[in-house]
Amino acid sequence: MDLQLNRKLEIRGICKSYRNHAILKNMSFAVENGEFLSILGPSGCGKTTLLRILIGLLPPDAGSILKDGCDITGAKPSNRGMGIVFQNYALFEHMTVLRNVEYALKFQKIPKKEARERAEHMVEAVGLKEHASKMPRNLSGGQQQRVAIARTLALKPDIVLLDEPMSALDVATRLSMRAELKALQSQFGTTMIYVTHDQEEAFALSDRIMILNSGEISQLDTPENIVRHPANAYVQTFVLDNLQAKVDSLARFIGGK
Repeated sequence: MDLQLNRKLEIRGICKSYRNHAILKNMSFAVENGEFLSILGPSGCGKTTLLRILIGLLPPDAGSILKDGCDITGAKPSNRGMGIVFQNYALFEHMTVLRNVEYALKFQKIPKKEARERAEHMVEAVGLKEHASKMPRNLSGGQQQRVAIARTLALKPDIVLLDEPMSALDVATRLSMRAELKALQSQFGTTMIYVTHDQEEAFALSDRIMILNSGEISQLDTPENIVRHPANAYVQTFVLDNLQAKVDSLARFIGGK
């Protein structure tokens, strides 16, 4: 089978620098249709810069982006068929849950009745039907995140980009939202690219993980292969040693009980 036929997104030789400092260095990779790909790395490794280039908020210095085989490198964000969930959710505080989701459809020239029905469907799909008339300030962090995800999915994007959306949530809520996010992906069949600095989160969610180090790809593989065959010392230290430290800490706590 020709694997290229299943490619949703292909990045070829993307480079980006700020003030002569290279942020992304000749980066090339592909994302398969329906895949959940996590981009894992520490602060400053280029994760968010890459996401902004993919969505069209930032132009690359060199390289190209292909979606479904078509070059979208210079396309406007609204013409890329992508949606993004930001770290701070970016909800409108003066709008209800339903209106926040419905507002996302305002610029798609969708009839008002259809936009309302689609918004209601998405609010229900993320489990917030009973909260539809509430303002964001009256929601928990996890509920606010669900609104942000519903608003993005309402646009029916081919690809959803998520920029560390769980970083502000408490541990229990993060664990719950992981399961909900995977369920939503399965329900809608959406390709997802998820940026995180949390090793455990990446391993729990991903079909594949792309590990970045100083603007370069250290390894792109399945979680299982990364564990069994770390590509280099950086992957071993940043990913596996950190995961092992969490396991050891938990084992000590359980043993102490």
